[in-house]
Amino acid sequence: MRRKDREINDIKTITSILDMCKTASIAMIDSDAPYVVPLSYGYEMKENILILYFHCAREGRKIDILKCNNRVCFNIFNEGEVLYDETPCNSGYYYSSIIGNGVVEFIENTVEKRYALSKMFAHQSGRHVEFTDTQADSVCVFKIIVKDYIGKQKKKLL
Repeated sequence: MRRKDREINDIKTITSILDMCKTASIAMIDSDAPYVVPLSYGYEMKENILILYFHCAREGRKIDILKCNNRVCFNIFNEGEVLYDETPCNSGYYYSSIIGNGVVEFIENTVEKRYALSKMFAHQSGRHVEFTDTQADSVCVFKIIVKDYIGKQKKKLL
């Protein structure tokens, strides 16, 4: 990372950014071209390994790509307040972000799918909901196991 002054490695700060944000952009390679989709997510940390959970339709371009190449990159960010400066090149935004690489694993086990969906719903809504087997089996659920991630933040100075 070029701007070491903005780098975040602290798991507590990274978790607070993950809690604040609700959408992850997932980048994949479709043959020889990039393809990016924004998705709602849920997550959990297991010994500094980040596990991101997603759900989607059981078919479509994203699924086709991931079945051919399950390596992905993701970006989760919070765009904060605008930073205005007299010098336009110094203007921008205060922000927080997490970026990383991982491998997609499709979840086929119904109990694990229900767990992942509950994690997602809790993250998105702040409420715990138990999903039925029928609900879980009606969608595709996958996770990204992320060992390689880093945070970056431009904070407003008080």
